[in-house]
Amino acid sequence: MRMRHIFAEAGAGLRRNLTMTLAVIVTMWVSLSLFGAGLLAQQEVGLAKGKWYDKIEITVFLCSKAVAGDNCTPGQDATEAQKVVIRQTLQSNPEVSANGVYFEDKHEAFEEFQKAYKGNPLEGSLTEDQMQESFRVKLKDPQEYAGVVSSVAQLPGVQAVQDLKQILDPLFSWINLLQWGTIIASALLLLAAALQIGNTIRLTAFARRREIGIMRLVGASNFYITLPFLLESVISALIGAGLAAGTLGAGVYFVIIRKAQVSIQSLAWIGWHQTILAMAAVGIVGILLAVIPTLVTTRKYLRV
Repeated sequence: MRMRHIFAEAGAGLRRNLTMTLAVIVTMWVSLSLFGAGLLAQQEVGLAKGKWYDKIEITVFLCSKAVAGDNCTPGQDATEAQKVVIRQTLQSNPEVSANGVYFEDKHEAFEEFQKAYKGNPLEGSLTEDQMQESFRVKLKDPQEYAGVVSSVAQLPGVQAVQDLKQILDPLFSWINLLQWGTIIASALLLLAAALQIGNTIRLTAFARRREIGIMRLVGASNFYITLPFLLESVISALIGAGLAAGTLGAGVYFVIIRKAQVSIQSLAWIGWHQTILAMAAVGIVGILLAVIPTLVTTRKYLRV
């Protein structure tokens, strides 16, 4: 009987405050969707970094007849003695992984060039003799590369040193900025949702002050009086969280799985596993947003 009364009171409260309940649901929907999108963006950055950072190499391009450089003799390739010094310098560097130095000669470089520009007008623009020899260097930690670059950059026979991290870092910086912007915006909306829930409970408690007074007189406990308000908030939050979870699922399916994964297959993309984790987080945050403001508000306003 008591539970029936609690559910009846919760239903009546939702009907009486239908407009505010809808406003709470929509606010929760939008804020939790942004919160979930921020979590997915964070996981996507992690996946992309994990895949690309694992492949990051430092390429030490050697002098050639066709390319000029500060450490090069004009019109000459790097000598064998220079190559030996460069190799020994790289292999002895503590930042370089074991067996992490690979030499690519002109023939191999020419083959890679032809593969990269097959069917392109540039395919026949260079000959094998014009290719640059290079050392490809695998690092123990892709974040630690400055020591390797500085150790070989000024050696005779080195034309240039290229680090892929210098290309990827600006991209990841922008992605991280977008990710944190999404999280901050969602946090502000979550705060707005919490305040709106608290305000709704306050108005509902004021409208039912006579009923609450009678329940106090007949000996009803604080928990029994609070439960209908709590149920109203949880129902609103669950609806908002459900809509947000559906939005995240639809976004991942139509934007990531159907479009991005097909168009850019070289990049690691989030999938259903990451989406389910984000949905679970959205559900937990939604319930907390319903329970905490309700308990705080009812403790203050249900005193008669």
